[in-house]
Amino acid sequence: MSTKGNILVQGMLAVCLLLTLPCVQAQDRLTKELDSLLQDKRATVGVAVVLDGCEAFTYNNQLRFPLMSVFKFHQALAVLDYLDREQLPLDTEIFVRKADLLPDTYSPLREARPKGEFKMSVGELLRYSVSESDNNACDILFRYMGGTDVVDSYIRTLGITDFKIEATEEDMHKSFKHQYLNWTTPLAAVRVLEKFRTETLFRDSAYKEFLERIMVETVTGRDKLKAGLPPEVILGHKTGSSDRDESGIKAGDNDLGFVCLPDGGQYSIAVFVKDSGEDDKTNAALIAAISQKIYEYYRTSGE
Repeated sequence: MSTKGNILVQGMLAVCLLLTLPCVQAQDRLTKELDSLLQDKRATVGVAVVLDGCEAFTYNNQLRFPLMSVFKFHQALAVLDYLDREQLPLDTEIFVRKADLLPDTYSPLREARPKGEFKMSVGELLRYSVSESDNNACDILFRYMGGTDVVDSYIRTLGITDFKIEATEEDMHKSFKHQYLNWTTPLAAVRVLEKFRTETLFRDSAYKEFLERIMVETVTGRDKLKAGLPPEVILGHKTGSSDRDESGIKAGDNDLGFVCLPDGGQYSIAVFVKDSGEDDKTNAALIAAISQKIYEYYRTSGE
């Protein structure tokens, strides 16, 4: 190789090292902080962060975590893709039967309109499903789309593989073990969010703007990712929470979201808690504490 060629290669290596060093430093420092935070907790926690399009930090990413209601974000992407391909507006209506409003499941929609037998727009059903994590709205949308396979297949077209979606909310309520049927690695969940946030998935930009808005308007999980951030910081997110088994173990307590930094940068973050023997308040506090550590690290590192 010529001297000029050697200089070029050395320059490229130097650039790669400069780009990699901050990630290595983040991985080492944040891993130690999380190890300390979690050392006495009866739970397994997974974390992934992607900053400005680059993988920045992972923790326990080799493990599978129950998605719980975080999968309603995946579903929303598939629903919007369908509307976009069929050139259907968000106000396209679906008939909601009384039989669709199952009891004994979390459903603000059922509480608001318990008699059923009405039409509701796809957009409003998505708002109930994403912003309010309504289980009946979610399953109505699954029936509209053709089932969980449609959502699973769509996400795979985005190049994401470390996940599985095969159970509806009704399915998951039939058995505690069914709550593990829908799973992901933390990084796979963040990559789905990053695809949505940074790429053009829909021809009509109104679909993206709509989903971003209802994620920012999410009312569930105010004590999770959001509690670890300054009040002025914008967070768009989707939460998830499971039932407990007879011994009190909670399958999953999750939050996935995007955060806007003061310098204009953005990062996407997933914090998943599985097989937790801690109470709900402790699980939420763990997610909030991790959210705060991640925010403070990347805010100060960008100054």
